[in-house]
Amino acid sequence: MTDDRGGHVGRLLAAAVHQAITDELPTRIDFYEHWLRGERMRDGGVGLAPMTAVMGFLRTEGQPYHVVMSHAGRFAAEWTRDAMPAMRRRWLLALPRWWRARAVLRLASRAIRDGYAPSKVVVRVKRGQARIEIRHSLFCRVRDTLTTAQCDYHAALIAGVLTAFNLPAAVTIEWCLAKGDGYCVIAADLTGAAASVEEVS
Repeated sequence: MTDDRGGHVGRLLAAAVHQAITDELPTRIDFYEHWLRGERMRDGGVGLAPMTAVMGFLRTEGQPYHVVMSHAGRFAAEWTRDAMPAMRRRWLLALPRWWRARAVLRLASRAIRDGYAPSKVVVRVKRGQARIEIRHSLFCRVRDTLTTAQCDYHAALIAGVLTAFNLPAAVTIEWCLAKGDGYCVIAADLTGAAASVEEVS
C-alpha cells in the first residue's frame, strides 16, 4: 500500500511525534532521535524516509505505536490552537456552534495537510455529524494490510482541536487505508456527545 508521491513531513507533525516519543517512551528516545534530529526539525520538518522509519519501528513495538500517535495528535491540536492569534481564537469561540464547528474542522484539515502535503482532506458536515476523508495518509503507507487502524494521530488531532474550541466530540476511526479500505475516514459526532476517540472494528 505504499505510494510514490513522496512529500515532506511538516514541522508540526515531526515535532509532535518527537515530543510524544519523549513522553511515552523515554528510554527509547535516543534510538528514535537517529531519524528525528533536532536540527532537521529546525529546518522546517523531516524527510519522508526518516519519518517512515520511525513509524515502522513504532509499529513493531505494538500498542505503544497507538499511544504515541494519539499523544502526538493531542500535541498537534494544542500547538495549532496556541499558534493562532488571540483575536482569531476569540472570534472562533464567539461563532454560533454550527459555524464554529465548520471553521474548526477546516483548521484541523489544514493542520493535517501541513503535516504531509500529499494528503487530501475532504470534510462533510450534515445534521451534526462530520465525516473527514483523508486520502494518501502518511500513517497508512504500509506494505501489508494491517488489522488495526493507523489513523490515531489524525483522530486525536481532530478531537483535540474541536475540544479546544468548546466542541467536545465523539471521534471514531471508521475506515483506514492500512486495513484495506480505499482511504481513511474519521467521523465526529458534533451533537454534544462526550469527547472520545475510538476505532470501529
